[in-house]
Amino acid sequence: MIQSKQIERPKLVLVVDDHEINRDALGVILEDEYNIIFAENGKEALDQVYRYVDELSIILLDLNMPVMSGFEVMQHMKEDERLRDIPILVLTADKSAELKALQMGAADFITKPFDIPEVIVARVSGILERSEGKKLISAAEHDWLTGLYTRNFFFEYAGRLYQYHPELHLDAIVIDIEKFHTINAVNGREFGNSVLKEIGMEIRAFLTENEGIASRIEADRFNIYCVQQADYQELLDRLQKRASRLSAKVSIHLRMGVMPWNREIEPVQMFDRARAACNMIRGDYQNPLMIYNDELHRRELLNQRLLNDLNNATKEFQLKVYYQPKYDVQSDPPRLKSAEALIRWVHPELGMISPGEFVPLFEGNGLISIVDSFVWNEAARQVSRWKEKYHFLLPVSVNLSRADVFDPTLVDRLVSLIEENGLSFKDIKLEVTESAYTDKAKDLLDIVRRLRELGFEIEMDDFGSGYSSLNMLSDMPIDVLKMDMKFIRNIESNETDMHLVRLILDIAKYLRLMVVAEGVETEGQLSLLKEAGCDLVQGFYFSRPIPPEEFEKLIEKELAIAAEQ
Repeated sequence: MIQSKQIERPKLVLVVDDHEINRDALGVILEDEYNIIFAENGKEALDQVYRYVDELSIILLDLNMPVMSGFEVMQHMKEDERLRDIPILVLTADKSAELKALQMGAADFITKPFDIPEVIVARVSGILERSEGKKLISAAEHDWLTGLYTRNFFFEYAGRLYQYHPELHLDAIVIDIEKFHTINAVNGREFGNSVLKEIGMEIRAFLTENEGIASRIEADRFNIYCVQQADYQELLDRLQKRASRLSAKVSIHLRMGVMPWNREIEPVQMFDRARAACNMIRGDYQNPLMIYNDELHRRELLNQRLLNDLNNATKEFQLKVYYQPKYDVQSDPPRLKSAEALIRWVHPELGMISPGEFVPLFEGNGLISIVDSFVWNEAARQVSRWKEKYHFLLPVSVNLSRADVFDPTLVDRLVSLIEENGLSFKDIKLEVTESAYTDKAKDLLDIVRRLRELGFEIEMDDFGSGYSSLNMLSDMPIDVLKMDMKFIRNIESNETDMHLVRLILDIAKYLRLMVVAEGVETEGQLSLLKEAGCDLVQGFYFSRPIPPEEFEKLIEKELAIAAEQ
């Protein structure tokens, strides 16, 4: 019998939290080191624990959840001999709960809002190193639902193939189901299981024709380690067809990431790259297949570098807040009325980094809250300095991301920001993108209403870029609409676009909302917007985003005009 060397296999981590943004953030932080499964309440958590009892390494457990609390989960596990040795890392914002959780067996705590990523990884790693009873995989294990190999056996087998059969050129393939949690929630777990079974059967059929092995690596993710294929789109189409035939009423979308064979890279790392490729096309139904290549590797390395450097960027003030003015164009001449705070990153080694490089990255993993908080603090201090220096009222708009809105400490943080800088609530305007209103709309509306009742003015950013604008607009607690720049770009040459702009302005007037037009670059655009009744204009026609010392020249110019009148 051939003996293989022990290889490092990703451990399985269960993240339990009723807030999706927290689950996403922890998943992104830990996914490079571990395989992650999720649950959004205590009942789902126990289901996952019993399902993966022989593979689960650690649980990150929120305490305050609907259906079943974290304390109830801990009590169940304490009473079950099979579960009591699985370490639990508690997620809590309630310091008073720590003693009770320790008494019930918690190994450690992560305080909300979360620590920096390196701290979380270190805490998980430390608990796992201290934990006893590490499990050895059996000689042959199969997933109970699909009949494919379990994660541990799959990686052991893949390691042996890599070590003892170098003549085999095996590619790493990762297949994921888009929004599988939604499929389960809407259609029931039984239907979801039937989808997984069908995909598993088709993968097994594929492997009877091609040399390789496969595993259901997570609830809705599959790994295939097989001989190189001429056309992976053909395999994806085959699996998609099998999954879709279950129901004409349910949309099931698969996506696939592939890491081509490379003798210098071991299977675990190959699947990390295949998963990275698969994750990069999340939500892209038009292009559901991604092959990992040098450009993807470069982007992945850059993304990781930016994630690693974010903490230093805030401490060392590498992040810079620029300001773009907004002008009242119904006045003659146009008058400076407010500004928007926009982030820039001047990296000591990489130079000026475009927000397009790092903002979507941090939005995707919840770390955008760190950037937003930096902008809020800098903008508030700057508004306070300008008020003291010029005795000039200049409100500044700052962004509220989805991660910010669902932070339970948000209101207190913003109130403290206003009070500490000697400002009024009207001095800082809060921008929320239109798309955010369509996700957990009721919760978001409740939070925004609270902020508005305090006296903050709320701006809906990128209005017109989403799909629910008109039918939800009358119910939204907002003061200002910011028209998406795509409407403005062609209004001089496209009458349809100009009609849309007039329609938006008419609706806003009926609802008594101010309108800001973004992305105005030409005198012709300005003239059309002014004639149509637009209130405020923002764009390169007046000024690009500029640093505060340069912005002061605009304030001084405005004061000079006021003195002449």
